[in-house]
Amino acid sequence: MYARQLAVAGVVAFSPEIHRDQRGTFASPFSQEALAAHTGRSEFSVTQLSYSISQRDTLRGIHFTRCPPGKAKFVCCLAGEAQDFVVDLRKGSPTFGRWDTTRLSGQTVRGLYVPVGVGHGFAALRDDTVISYMISGDYVPALELALSPLDPDLALPLPEGMEPVLSERDRTAPTLKELDEQGLLPEYAEARRRDGFP
Repeated sequence: MYARQLAVAGVVAFSPEIHRDQRGTFASPFSQEALAAHTGRSEFSVTQLSYSISQRDTLRGIHFTRCPPGKAKFVCCLAGEAQDFVVDLRKGSPTFGRWDTTRLSGQTVRGLYVPVGVGHGFAALRDDTVISYMISGDYVPALELALSPLDPDLALPLPEGMEPVLSERDRTAPTLKELDEQGLLPEYAEARRRDGFP
């Protein structure tokens, strides 16, 4: 398993070894041991497994959960291809307001650990792109928040020529500045505590 720290503190990309033979392929994108070794988080308790199937040009996110309670995620692409985005929303974080992007695909089965307080989203680059989410908390609609993926101050590098297809929630989501003014951004220390760090 190859691991790489992204530009947002605590976000790690994991690229598993892919075994190929005449039957096809086998890979294990998630490993508790690898996660602990590269994030310092000793345990990642999964309470929900979800997935989405998106058509090309779908833009989902940037989503996060109110903290407390906050939720961490491990996301990976099982089929298709996506440009993935993470944004540090944790006030007081050394990388607050910074974003990073990486390519996920069913060919590489690369996965991302997204800690509590970091927003996540992606742009589907192919039809029938399948993204899997292992999540550390149950879905409670009132706690789920969104940041506009089109926030001009963030200027996320969407794929060239993309005409994004967004949900109404994402289309009308507030900017980072507006979320801050509304007091909806998590504090770094609390997010880390919720993520299992002292």
